Amino acid sequence: MALEHALLVALCEQPASGLELTKRFSRSIGYFWSATHQQIYRVLGRMDGDGWVSVAEVAQEGRPDKKVYAVTELGRAALADWLAQPTETQSLRSELALKMRAATWGDRGAVLDVVRTNLADHHARLERYEQLVARDYPDPSILTGLELDQYLVLHGGVLMERTWITWLTEYLEAHA
Repeated sequence: MALEHALLVALCEQPASGLELTKRFSRSIGYFWSATHQQIYRVLGRMDGDGWVSVAEVAQEGRPDKKVYAVTELGRAALADWLAQPTETQSLRSELALKMRAATWGDRGAVLDVVRTNLADHHARLERYEQLVARDYPDPSILTGLELDQYLVLHGGVLMERTWITWLTEYLEAHA
């Protein structure tokens, strides 16, 4: 997947400025696809040049005009083409897993500290995801369309965080 596709998804949900997209990436899409402010603006420029997005200048009081991007028909067609392409199953590529496997040949205590830090991060992320579920999707059984898709991706994040927590806890307990 390219950043272009993540931006097309975000803009299909709601047209936005580059700054608004950056904020949305830090709050939602960024949980599974990250991008810097500079990357987003660079790719938006390329997408505009390719005709995938249109740009509207919106006047702001006391500040320069902002550019609001929206997906064009050509952009929707590009997104539809990408959606129809097969996606390879992703392998786990984890520096942490490699450190855990190699701990025998180094400072196991340092590795255990790294595992504990990661475990705390996964607990925090799980708590955040569960807050989002409770706030935005209190009754998933009534969801359809876009809201159902958004919920199911968030639920996948909850499941992944629970798996990380289980695995890292098991590793720490085995070496206690």
